[in-house]
Amino acid sequence: MPKPCRMRPCRHIWPVLPVVGLAACGLAVDAEQARVCRLALPALNAEGGRIAVTRTVPWLEAYSIRMEYRVERDNAPALDRYLICRFAAEGLSGNKADLIGLSTEAGPVAGSTVYLLKRFYLQSPEGVAGDPGPGDAAAGLIEMPRPFAYGLQQILVGLPRTAIYGLLAAAYALVFGLVGRFNLAFGELAALGAAATAVGVGLLLTFGAVAPLPALLLGAVCALLASAVHGAVGGYWTIVKIRSAGGQASLVATVGLSLALMEYIRLVQGTATVWFPPVWSQAWLLLRSGEFVVSITPVSLLTSAIGLGAGGAVVVAMQRSRFGRAWRAYADDPKAAALFGIDGNALLVRTLALSGALAGLSGALVVLQYGGLGFAGGFQLGLKALVAAVLGGVGSVPGAFLGGLAIGAFETLWSMLMPIDARDIALYSLLAAVLIFRPGGFFGMKDATPRQV
Repeated sequence: MPKPCRMRPCRHIWPVLPVVGLAACGLAVDAEQARVCRLALPALNAEGGRIAVTRTVPWLEAYSIRMEYRVERDNAPALDRYLICRFAAEGLSGNKADLIGLSTEAGPVAGSTVYLLKRFYLQSPEGVAGDPGPGDAAAGLIEMPRPFAYGLQQILVGLPRTAIYGLLAAAYALVFGLVGRFNLAFGELAALGAAATAVGVGLLLTFGAVAPLPALLLGAVCALLASAVHGAVGGYWTIVKIRSAGGQASLVATVGLSLALMEYIRLVQGTATVWFPPVWSQAWLLLRSGEFVVSITPVSLLTSAIGLGAGGAVVVAMQRSRFGRAWRAYADDPKAAALFGIDGNALLVRTLALSGALAGLSGALVVLQYGGLGFAGGFQLGLKALVAAVLGGVGSVPGAFLGGLAIGAFETLWSMLMPIDARDIALYSLLAAVLIFRPGGFFGMKDATPRQV
């Protein structure tokens, strides 16, 4: 009888599982390519009829998908047909939706026909309006009440944003919980991570590697390194070097760092935001309520899992790792920690690097989920994360992370029930109420000067 896996080498299996899952996601049909292939169906069925897509799968040829469909006609038997669409590229390539060949059950379609189809029909208003849709794949789904289905869809849509808020809020708490200083540049560090992700992805694209997985992995590594280095260096000059000058001096210095990073990104990247084509965006249908179908995309699941997993790993590391024990000891009593050999400045620099890496990872997740982040887009992101950190308890890393999750849940709930254009007003009003009635945050203390850890 096989023994359970308790040996230390077995632990190395777990980090591999997300990569295996990502590789499996690469076998899914690209949603943009599937849409272009569907648009060609009405033009290839000139005799008319109602077109219903039954199945869409990857095909054996490079950059190809096979779409099976049924044509139902009045006073005539239904026809089962298929269409094979070949594209110029895949993954993160900008021309992955460029249709270069078609084949049907009757054989290959002439190149001139493909050209005329692309030139005069696919992107025309008539062609877009003639999209037969992805098919009635929701026919066998479980029915549920409309309010529950709508609420569940809003929760699923808000999961990636919630995970990103949690990461940035934890970054704020790491620095403030250690030395009682706010670093207001984390939003710009997230934008820097997004720009570094674009550089890493673009580097592989220049060598012809268009597969999403290696390009995004390299982009994430670049984001972590760039934001960690900039966070440590910038924090050293704005917090470490002027700690004795008081909290206001550091606060003003980090505002200057924020503006400097914003202009730095603008000069390096330009004012135009770099957008990447969507990947792993095929909708997975879950439940339905009449014609309303609850769905989620693989990229949303991946972004949420990485964000929540990274935040949870930091929380666990703060409790069990050597760095976490040193951080908690210095935050509790800096003088006693120094007597036990803890170098406060070195610990602060490592904390700044870790918090910068978290901000960079959040920027990489924004690129993965939404396609890009402009040089000024980090300001609003960082401000909401600061609200989350204060809401949860800015001196506590677990509290701030949970505060980020709470802010994401608040935005989701408000979007479900109230006008979305008043959401940010309500959010910042919530911050004011928390500062008045519970300065320590929901997970802190009621005292106006709460214990920082």
